[in-house]
Amino acid sequence: MSWESTATYYRKINERIRAVRGGLSSADLLLHSVDFSRVVAWQKAGAWQDAAEYLATVGFNLQRAGADCILICTNTMHRVADDVSDRLDVPLIHIVDATGEALVRAGAKRPLLLATSYTMEGGFYRDRLRSRFGIEAKVPDADARATVNEIIFEELCVGRILDISRADYLRIISCARASGCDSVILGCTEIGLLIDEKDSELKVFDSTRLHVEAAVKFALERDSH
Repeated sequence: MSWESTATYYRKINERIRAVRGGLSSADLLLHSVDFSRVVAWQKAGAWQDAAEYLATVGFNLQRAGADCILICTNTMHRVADDVSDRLDVPLIHIVDATGEALVRAGAKRPLLLATSYTMEGGFYRDRLRSRFGIEAKVPDADARATVNEIIFEELCVGRILDISRADYLRIISCARASGCDSVILGCTEIGLLIDEKDSELKVFDSTRLHVEAAVKFALERDSH
């Protein structure tokens, strides 16, 4: 939900629309960019209901302004996705579902989940993968989780892309491969700023890209009717 990954969403959605429609085509979209520090304060305080109320209001206002579907452009805040969706009359395109569908298509069974501590240690993400897609996602050990989380909040969310941090992530991926993981989920929308498919020993499922593809598919199918 930092503006760093919000900018990535905006660019990737428009690139996909142009690739499909050609010429000067771009996406007809509404964007509400939130004050990320406010959201992080709720996360740290465990005030998830306050965050849910805020994002539900944002989503409702986007719907009222004409949005045909809603995206929460972050993995961690999908912890409150059901609360937000309950306030809407239009679909909320869920980032875990977009990722799970891609894992199933690829035959991946045992992915490593790299994300914020809230996502890696909370049940909402892995439980949804398990219950809806039969996928058992794994997470790194406690020290590695702390490293992944620190790099997200202290570096990627403020636009710092460091080679040493990329090496840390790749080391964690290498350990996961040795322990039997067959793929890796970039389960934070900023991680794609640091690593991608060409860097990894494991097949990469970038949640940002997959979420974008699901949203664009929904929009194009709606326009075709």
